[in-house]
Amino acid sequence: MITPNGRTIKLPSGLCWRYTEKKLKELIDDGRIYFGKEGNNVPRLKLYLCEIEQGVTPHTLWLANEVGTNDIAKKNLVSLFDSIACFDTPKPNSLINRLLQISNNKEAIILDFFSGSATTAHAVMQLNSEDGGNRKFIMVQLPEKTDEKSEAFKAGYKNICEIGKERIRRAGKKIKEESPLTTQDLDTGFRVLKLDSTNMQDIYYSPKDISQADLFSQVDNVKPDRTGEDLLFQVMLELGATLDSKIETTTIAGKTIYNVAEGYLVACFDPDVTDDVVKAIAQMQPAYAVLRDTSMKDDSTATNFEQIFKTYSPDT
Repeated sequence: MITPNGRTIKLPSGLCWRYTEKKLKELIDDGRIYFGKEGNNVPRLKLYLCEIEQGVTPHTLWLANEVGTNDIAKKNLVSLFDSIACFDTPKPNSLINRLLQISNNKEAIILDFFSGSATTAHAVMQLNSEDGGNRKFIMVQLPEKTDEKSEAFKAGYKNICEIGKERIRRAGKKIKEESPLTTQDLDTGFRVLKLDSTNMQDIYYSPKDISQADLFSQVDNVKPDRTGEDLLFQVMLELGATLDSKIETTTIAGKTIYNVAEGYLVACFDPDVTDDVVKAIAQMQPAYAVLRDTSMKDDSTATNFEQIFKTYSPDT
């Protein structure tokens, strides 16, 4: 047969044509045959989504030499992890790169609900380095355990999330090393958040379930194993601060002070907070200030708290 650009395609010995010459001509006239980008490839039948059964993988017009393969992606990942085979079927960077380019939005937020080895994060950073974009990524992955016999497990990666986090670190470092002159301002940082139960203890009791003697044990309603950062992120969510907000940490009179989004929220969850600490927080004039009820050093500080803010930051 003759392709659109004049190339002659001969049938290999031992094989037969799928369609008769008449049927093939009808398909070509109907635009149902694809001869490749240059018009010289072997003919392929075009299929449309409405013609594909549910669950059957549709064919793609993207060629392997354009968007890569799982095999190439695995070799690249092995190279990134110093010859350790951490993941069996990673997605090719070039495939995700092509998908990102389709959006044509350099400020896009890219969400991958099945992050795996974090190929999408790698591709986002790479494309940002190439076109100066400011895309952000959100990777979601269950901490599925790695096989104890695998190279990844033996190398210390106990679950898929650990592989993904390390890949982002290594990929970011490599991208900057390969293009030091154009990646000075490239953001390769990321924040790791894990779903958990509430920070608060169950404090809803009916009178018959608690005695007067038990009241003293109910003063602090925060679970004892929670850190200041645990409480901070809960407060951020409740007050509408995005989870990628800039967080600055300072120490005042030995107490840790969190400043979120340049003064949108200032919080301190340490015990024994004095008037001086409250005054320092008020002088920052945040939109919101949050402390634990049990943080106040004494009744005097608790009493002065509101007056201090009225004096130094009445709009907080």
